[in-house]
Amino acid sequence: MTLACLAVRVPKVIYEELLVHAREEAPNECCGLIGGSDGVAKTVYRARNVEASPLRYNLDPQDQLRIYDEIDKKGEELEAIYHSHTASPAYPSQTDINLALMDRRENGKVVGKEPIFPGVVYLIASLADGETPLRGFEITEDGVSEVELQVE
Repeated sequence: MTLACLAVRVPKVIYEELLVHAREEAPNECCGLIGGSDGVAKTVYRARNVEASPLRYNLDPQDQLRIYDEIDKKGEELEAIYHSHTASPAYPSQTDINLALMDRRENGKVVGKEPIFPGVVYLIASLADGETPLRGFEITEDGVSEVELQVE
């Protein structure tokens, strides 16, 4: 079963925290990870965008390792990776898709793509006027599928 068939529960406080983070980092994109369990977002872990760019993000590797340790200590799982789009809709760009997938190899040859983090939702916060502020996606070799967010 793919994530596109499921809904992800996002507490209102986490929803708001992602939008606050996006606004604080503007004009650059923000990024981070979300810990939780059973499809429920529980903890926002902010990371530094080493690109410091309004057009792309790349989580700081040291932040990523620190966050994985914190997630593990809390008994959580990696539920989502998030970032912001400062002037475009909350939909994965080709750059976002490229960051989410890696080459799948058989006998030393590239035979396709596969998710770097299978089962993890990609959340995108948009600061663009008139756009949906937060949307979730599953990114696979087959494409991009929207995941329903249940904000509660």
